[in-house]
Amino acid sequence: MTDDRTYGAEFFRDWLIAAAAAVDREADRLTELDSAIGDADHGANLKRGFAAVTAVLEKEPPATPGAVLVAAGRQLISTVGGASGPLYGTLLRRTGKALGEAERVSRPELAGALAGAVAAVAQLGGAQPGDKTMLDALAPAAEALGTSFAAAREAAEAGALATVPLRARKGRASYLGERSVGHQDPGATSSALLFAALAEVAG
Repeated sequence: MTDDRTYGAEFFRDWLIAAAAAVDREADRLTELDSAIGDADHGANLKRGFAAVTAVLEKEPPATPGAVLVAAGRQLISTVGGASGPLYGTLLRRTGKALGEAERVSRPELAGALAGAVAAVAQLGGAQPGDKTMLDALAPAAEALGTSFAAAREAAEAGALATVPLRARKGRASYLGERSVGHQDPGATSSALLFAALAEVAG
């Protein structure tokens, strides 16, 4: 059976507002993970950034899915310090630009747009899956989104867990060498929250 449902701007606003709520809930855990192998600011930075995204989307709701994502990405780039702002901002902006002016988009269309955005994030960060970064959750999730929202959530969560035994090869954690082994990557963990929120809103 084919899934021919499409999703409008309201769905995308709901997704990002749910993601903001998840980041708010999990901020302390993200910071705890980041304190082990990073700068101990991932949770606080993302919490601030997604709160700003929520404020923007509620104040002047964009009219199309693409516009929602572009506005959110722009907000994250301007309000989040560290590497996560530009990386998450690029992910959402590139996805939004790929969706263009369409008033409604299908899940496969979103999956295709996200796959291109994940490639842009990889290029920006100079990383690839296996380097113990957010890409370890993003790449499998974008691919699994072609199957279902639930599959994307599961792939992201599995990808985040799979970072625990890895040695970091990119980002702040790479400076630790072998000491980065045994810790879950905070960026992959927050990426999994994004896809969990998407699956939750999709029902």
